[in-house]
Parts: sequence; C-alpha cells; structure tokens
Amino acid sequence: MNYTPEQLERRNRSFWTPVQAIGALVQFLTFLASLTLVIRFLATGQGYEVTTVANVAKVLMLYFMTVTGMAWEDEVFGRMFMAKEFFWEDAGNLLSLAGNTAYLVALFAGVDHRAQMLVMCVALATYVVNFVQFARRGARSARQKRAQALAAVGGGR
Repeated sequence: MNYTPEQLERRNRSFWTPVQAIGALVQFLTFLASLTLVIRFLATGQGYEVTTVANVAKVLMLYFMTVTGMAWEDEVFGRMFMAKEFFWEDAGNLLSLAGNTAYLVALFAGVDHRAQMLVMCVALATYVVNFVQFARRGARSARQKRAQALAAVGGGR
C-alpha cells in the first residue's frame, strides 16, 4: 500500500512521525536486551531480576508505541486504530500486545520464573512478526518518498 499524496504529507508533517521513529529504535533495543537476558536466564537460571526489569521495560515500550502510534494513525489516516490502510500492522500489534500482556499476567500472578520466561519468548516472537510488518511498510514508504522526489525533480525540467 502506498500513501496517497495527502497521507504522505500528513505523515511527513506529523509530530508523531519522529516520535514513532525514535521510539521504534528504543523498542528494538529493549527487545534485544530482553531477548538476550531471557535466553541467558533459560540457559543458566541466573539473572531473573534484571531480566524481569528488561522484560517489563520492553512491554511498557510496546504500550507507549501503541498509544503514540494510534495518535499517528489518527493524524495520517483519520482513524486511531484498525484504519483500512494500516489493518495488518494493527492486527500484528494486537497479537504482540496479547503476548506481552500475557507475560505481565504471568509475572503478577506469580507463575514459576521459567514459565514466565517461556511466555516472554512467545511475546518476543510476536514482536518479531510485528517488527517485520513495520519494517516492510517503512521500506515501501521510503521508496515511495524517493520516487516522488525523483518525479518532482524530473517534472521540473
């Protein structure tokens, strides 16, 4: 899906676009930290506390990205969630929210530490699916932006 010229202009003008870009980087870094620590915990049984802090930070980052993403989506597409143009990304986000929220439920319910980390493995996998969707959209958007810039330069001759 390409952005319409109006959507692209709104996206480029939106306060939320750079927030989402920076937030996506922070979210990816929290994902890497969480993934590394979960693997370490599952392999050694050590580092539960630091792993839990990283996991909770990762979940909170997902919630932050969801809320700010809803504001962005409303500005660009005129609907806060499940806009037709963003449906599959939002469906992937819901999947990721479910997996990450399941981790918090397991954590606060006092489920066995190893089981918590296994739930987080599922949550991390759902993040990867969602990340791939957004990366693909970002690449398409960048190609569209370059094509429009080239057309503008070529059209000015």
